[in-house]
Amino acid sequence: MDAVPIIDQKQPHVVFVPYPAQSHIKCMLKLARILHGKGLHITFINTQANHKRLLKSSWTRWLDGAPGFQFKTIPDGLPNSTTDDGAEHTQTIVELWTYLKANFLDSFLDLVPTLESPVTCIISDGFMTYHNTICAADKLKVPIILFWTMAASGFMGFYQAKVLMEKGIVPLEDESYLTNGYLDMEIDWIPGMEGIRLKELPHEITRFTAMNDTVFKILLETAQAADKVSHMIIHTFEELEASLVKELKSTFPHVYSVGPLELLLNQITENETKTSNVSGYSLWKEEPKCVQWLQSKEPNSVVYVNFGSITVMSLPDLLEFGWGLVNSDLEFLWIIRTDLVDGRPVVLPQELEEAMNHKGFVASWCSQEEVLNHPSVGGFLTHGGWGSIIESLSAGVPMICWPVSGDQQTNCRQMCKEWKVGMEISRNVKKEEVAKLVKELMEGAEGKRMRKKALEWKKIAEKATDSNGSSSLDTEKLANEITKLSRH
Repeated sequence: MDAVPIIDQKQPHVVFVPYPAQSHIKCMLKLARILHGKGLHITFINTQANHKRLLKSSWTRWLDGAPGFQFKTIPDGLPNSTTDDGAEHTQTIVELWTYLKANFLDSFLDLVPTLESPVTCIISDGFMTYHNTICAADKLKVPIILFWTMAASGFMGFYQAKVLMEKGIVPLEDESYLTNGYLDMEIDWIPGMEGIRLKELPHEITRFTAMNDTVFKILLETAQAADKVSHMIIHTFEELEASLVKELKSTFPHVYSVGPLELLLNQITENETKTSNVSGYSLWKEEPKCVQWLQSKEPNSVVYVNFGSITVMSLPDLLEFGWGLVNSDLEFLWIIRTDLVDGRPVVLPQELEEAMNHKGFVASWCSQEEVLNHPSVGGFLTHGGWGSIIESLSAGVPMICWPVSGDQQTNCRQMCKEWKVGMEISRNVKKEEVAKLVKELMEGAEGKRMRKKALEWKKIAEKATDSNGSSSLDTEKLANEITKLSRH
């Protein structure tokens, strides 16, 4: 059941439209909560299936009936998404995007007039512009702000889709260009990312051979849409990406850096426990036994392993990671989603399962920020999604990165070369490399250096989110800008 809001007609009213995936929803919910704490009324739009999952997995006190905070849903094309049949229904990204492209605009335009007060502005996930949020804002005559739930470098990576096409660098002439060294070409026009190679930009904009490639067309349209909107939010902090944030602020009229959002939340929730701060955002049921298991471990002794909410790997890759972790002879907490292996439940060989039980703990999901901030966790093996990286930086935890798609390759490059808090593992994963890098991360000289650097970034992130920090000030500017809009 949707939360029942108490709406003051005079207060600013912001409609949030997230991209319907775990990390995007989590990030936008946090910003929504922060703005709600500043006196803005919030309507948060989920797809029907995702809202059902959110209710089922992580409903918390701050959401349940909070005055001025409500959830609404739009259809997602799943026939049983509104039923209580107990089944989990999933779609591929392309299926979901195709449905929303055809149906989002009408559903959204039907929904907005039913809201309890006039809408001041729309905060749209940058990737929802493909589904016509800009068109919706135009029709409703409401201002729109794009929220890129990623690093400035991640945004700039995707933004190159139009630049690479204009320069004739993509599409590739044929598939031989994937292996002939062409992708080692250095890109020299992105401030703050000098010397980045073509292969370190998002795979989807650099590794296709035809202009009618569906995913590239979507990302190209998304990049072009960024130029149509005057206000932009980035989930980063200036000190982490100073030259990039400066470049964005000189290119786009209004840019707000608002990260790390969890640390900003800590500034407005001093009356709540730390546990409640980090819960309530997950589409997956979090298992408290993860933290209970960590309690008995020595400081910095456990490597945390999680490849995110949508990454899918092959069984051979999973086995290589499994045996690599076992052979490292270090303790590990590994999150293995039920659909991690080719989208199907994981069945481990008995020999590996027994070996893992000696040193490891396996769960299907956890409260990631709580785990990363636990004293026992000394390293993080990650897919390199931005939510995971900024949460790890906020906790002062160094990383090993296994990038798979999207901005993950760009994030990995930045964390290894620019921020110096991580190491990259080969895409063609081998157990020997896993064991070697995990041991280096947890016990080696390079791991100690990275841990020291990660703790430095943690302090800088905390400073950026204190009362006079760069992210706090930008968040205040954002709230003030929205409030001004409500008075016009």
